[in-house]
Amino acid sequence: MSFTLAIVGRPNVGKSTLFNRLVGKKLALVDDQPGVTRDLREGEAKLGDLRFTVIDTAGLEDATDDSLQGRMRRLTERAVDMADICLFMIDARAGVTPTDMVFAEILRKRSAHVILAANKGEGSAADAGVIEAYSLGLGEPIRLSAEHGEGLNDLYAQLMPVADKFSEAAEVHAPEVDIALEEDSEHEEDETPQPTASKPLQIAVVGRPNAGKSTLINKIIGEDRLLTGPEAGITRDAISLRTEWNETPVRIFDTAGMRKKAKVQDKVEKLSVSDGLRAVKFAEVVVVLLDAAIPFEQQDLRIADLAEREGRAVVVAVNKWDVEDEKQQKLRDLKEAFTRLLPQLRGAPLITVSAKTGRGLDRLHDAILRAYDVWNRRVPTSHLNRWLTGMLEQHPPPAPQGKRIKLRYMTQAKTRPPGFVVMCSHPDKVPESYSRYLVNGLREDFDMPGTPIRLYMRGQGDQNPYKGKKKSTPSRLRKHLKGRSSD
Repeated sequence: MSFTLAIVGRPNVGKSTLFNRLVGKKLALVDDQPGVTRDLREGEAKLGDLRFTVIDTAGLEDATDDSLQGRMRRLTERAVDMADICLFMIDARAGVTPTDMVFAEILRKRSAHVILAANKGEGSAADAGVIEAYSLGLGEPIRLSAEHGEGLNDLYAQLMPVADKFSEAAEVHAPEVDIALEEDSEHEEDETPQPTASKPLQIAVVGRPNAGKSTLINKIIGEDRLLTGPEAGITRDAISLRTEWNETPVRIFDTAGMRKKAKVQDKVEKLSVSDGLRAVKFAEVVVVLLDAAIPFEQQDLRIADLAEREGRAVVVAVNKWDVEDEKQQKLRDLKEAFTRLLPQLRGAPLITVSAKTGRGLDRLHDAILRAYDVWNRRVPTSHLNRWLTGMLEQHPPPAPQGKRIKLRYMTQAKTRPPGFVVMCSHPDKVPESYSRYLVNGLREDFDMPGTPIRLYMRGQGDQNPYKGKKKSTPSRLRKHLKGRSSD
């Protein structure tokens, strides 16, 4: 990536629409109502032959206090300081507003490179607004339509000379590296792939609103990168951040708080929840964050069950542990409730943390790595079949309607999560309780606590191709026999 571009402007001028167009995916939530974006979202943008990092920001509002709008503005100002270039967007149909004038002045002081764009510039209704944009004193405005992709060539022309400067500077300051690559550095098939800078460990943090997800992630990355506060439901987009946590390269997804479906009426909240569900599908490890004051509510159970059904490694973290008085008794109650309410995640790690003070984060990091290791575990076929023989001797399968079920052979078909196939007679007759018996045995005997385990029963195809077909006499032979009988 040669440079960083921050898209800034008032609410509802089309920043997220342009962000989605530059990254080529619908990553940022877009809606007609203003103020949908609240956090900073980064993406890898592509414009012609240019490759750069683009930052979508919250709409700049004229609030400097500690209100939600004031905190959003401070976060956007931080993005301006982080970025190499600022793309200042105005609404060409609305024209230049007094708020635009205020923020143009701020950008002139804070950013070395500012590009002015008049968005929603399609049609004659935008002509007056484009001319008015000259009054901001930021040079010639680019006439854009983020929705229809118009004006991107002009944006490319403005970015190109600045991009050349940054790429030249990067070459001058680039450190010398001498990396020797071993030719035969293949990993063994059953080895857990280690997270790297190019393929970091993907972690999604999910939970109910106000459980402390954004605060926890800010503490992990060591800076106030995500918008936080006492209000429930601040986070709307599923924001992904790359960082190195205790020397482990990770990408952490912060998701919107998930409430019961019946309570979700607002359109933006519906979009936020679906964005969070998508983050769970992308993740490798899901951290279900609970509030110590009200743990294991119905919605927490649904969220944990969703992560298990999606086949993700699950770690349960109980936040706000610093304000808990009866810690020992509370921990015993939590473990008992966890075992009783989430039997499908039996043995999954339960870690107590404080996102505010940072206590318990090292334990959480270790639990995530262990869950990831178990999720990638592969068991040799010979071990599995010896184990299966012992399980059958201890508790043979039932014989429904007098038909004995024979479990002949077992192998591991996949990892992430571990999936096993048992070749048997009458696979459709194997009761759910017996499959559960085998899954619990696998969990215990091969040290796979908490991870989802998939067990498939398969029938062995019969080798006789004529089995099941009616025995028929060939037609020539039938004619011959008919002729002999008439004689």
